[in-house]
Amino acid sequence: MASAEAATVTNKQIIFPDYVRGFPKESNFKLTTTTIDLQLPEGSTSVLVKNLYLSCDPYMRICMGKPEPLSSSLVPPYETGVPIVGLGVSKVIDSGHPDYKKGDLLWGLVGWEEYSVITLTLYSHFKIHHTDVPLSYYTGLLGMPGMTAYAGFYEVCSPKKGETVFVSAASGAVGQLVGQFAKLMGCYVVGSAGSKEKKKFGFNDAFNYKEEKDLSAALKRCFPEGIDIYFENVGGKMLDAVLINMKLHGRVAVCGMISQYNLEDPEGVHNLPTILYKRIQIQGFGVCDFYDKYPKFLDFVLPHIREGRITYVEDIAEGFESGPSCLLGLFEGKNVGNQLFVVARE
Repeated sequence: MASAEAATVTNKQIIFPDYVRGFPKESNFKLTTTTIDLQLPEGSTSVLVKNLYLSCDPYMRICMGKPEPLSSSLVPPYETGVPIVGLGVSKVIDSGHPDYKKGDLLWGLVGWEEYSVITLTLYSHFKIHHTDVPLSYYTGLLGMPGMTAYAGFYEVCSPKKGETVFVSAASGAVGQLVGQFAKLMGCYVVGSAGSKEKKKFGFNDAFNYKEEKDLSAALKRCFPEGIDIYFENVGGKMLDAVLINMKLHGRVAVCGMISQYNLEDPEGVHNLPTILYKRIQIQGFGVCDFYDKYPKFLDFVLPHIREGRITYVEDIAEGFESGPSCLLGLFEGKNVGNQLFVVARE
């Protein structure tokens, strides 16, 4: 039921003005202020929420490009002239939906604004039941990135104890978890990241790809007998180097290709024959195909968090206005861990 109290408040928003070519800039975002009623219309089945934490994720760059059929089949393009849409943690202010009441917490898709009216669809939002962990974790470890790492590693890669695992973008929201999941499986894990400061996630080894003149040689140094599993977050030259270092019947889970998102002409991959010669299995995946396993994921990961077997690094910025610079920082390698920003603490 809608609440009896009605009030009108200001609502800051970050608007997406127009589609982007090349690297996005601060000018590709517009900060504005409007107003919103804190009471839903009679008969509404929507949910009105106050946004607490908003997440910055690499896939959002795909949404900023002009609509095109291939990428739209996985992530829809943004609408222009309205707030950017991303993942966030929110508190229910008013609800016309039977599954939610005032005061409930949820995570899912919301606008980049202080308050959002959301329409619930299958797996678009999840109620938060476990509050003994930081709420911000639901933008990362317990949200989409965590579920992505879990599905990509366990469901797509089918890992076995003792296998060798390479993770690119290993300090990001997803990569840091894949490495830890692999360690829990008893695998040998190496990660690559963009600075020395990022090599602190408990992997067996790691390297700064910016300091390596020859990526293939770096991988050969870390995996003298080859790679069983590659968790792909980068694409381009890194993928090329990995292919010739894979073992026979190796598996590649393609989660993202952040090195390509800002290029008008994506880089080609030259070692494709290796896929045939080594019988490599390469599978792209989207987390949306695995959300039915979210309860199973929580049952798996929450005990590990509570017992200290899994840790999670967050890069948290304060203030609504910090959103654009946080998102842009992803593509410059500035973040260490899951990048998010605080809209409100309660």
